[in-house]
Amino acid sequence: MRGKRFLIVLTLSLALALVVALLAAGCGEKDEEKKDEGKKEEVTVTTIQKGKLLMGSDTTYPPFESIGDDGKPEGFDIDIATELAKRLGLELEVVTTAWDGIIPGLKADKYDIIMSAMTITDERKEEIDFSDPYIDSNQSIAVKKGNTEIKSEADLAGKVVGVQVDTTGQFTAEEIPGIKEIRKYDTILLAFQELELGRIDAILNDYPVNAYLSKMRGQTEVVATIKTDEQYGIGIRKGNDQLKEAIDKALAEMKADGTYDKIFEKWFGKE
Repeated sequence: MRGKRFLIVLTLSLALALVVALLAAGCGEKDEEKKDEGKKEEVTVTTIQKGKLLMGSDTTYPPFESIGDDGKPEGFDIDIATELAKRLGLELEVVTTAWDGIIPGLKADKYDIIMSAMTITDERKEEIDFSDPYIDSNQSIAVKKGNTEIKSEADLAGKVVGVQVDTTGQFTAEEIPGIKEIRKYDTILLAFQELELGRIDAILNDYPVNAYLSKMRGQTEVVATIKTDEQYGIGIRKGNDQLKEAIDKALAEMKADGTYDKIFEKWFGKE
């Protein structure tokens, strides 16, 4: 009986070992499949500097991009770009660039992207590619408080209007008949200084910026909105489809998981 019992125990042990081995093999295959799936989902993009996402930005345009009291870039675009870079496994580095040289800088490989409240236009699309739109905007008219002469677009006739050079504010002003003079400034902050000093009658510029600066500086107010249905996009060098696809995917995820809304509310409040 001891011999038979031993044989039965041995047989059962071998069978159990075989089952365990098969299960282990199956789990191993599943683990490998998961690893393979993970590899397929990893975002890999090529940038100018390994591990970094270089972003060209005109940091004189609050609340989208400006230099904070600590000397560091801050704003809606900065926060969005920081999160985008994180999701791409990169570290954001802002390259402060004058507005009139921002597209040439991208084309010259000085940075990977432009994020600077840039409206997507057909003319710009001839030079660079854009991400999916990330915010909507319209033009607006800001005047010095107490000005009762300007309340609409038509009231700009015979007036001196300030704009930032090569912006949709300038392009819109050029289409309005009767404006006495369009004065172009390198930054919108210079235009606001001129308006506050009474050297120009009005500023034509993106609504979010006019509203923000009027509130923060306290000497001007927005009196009219001009519907232009603009959309801002992230500028990308032509042909860099890999980076564009990765940015579009990350933007969509940020909007879906609520991250975008939190950043929007931080800078603009609730809609």
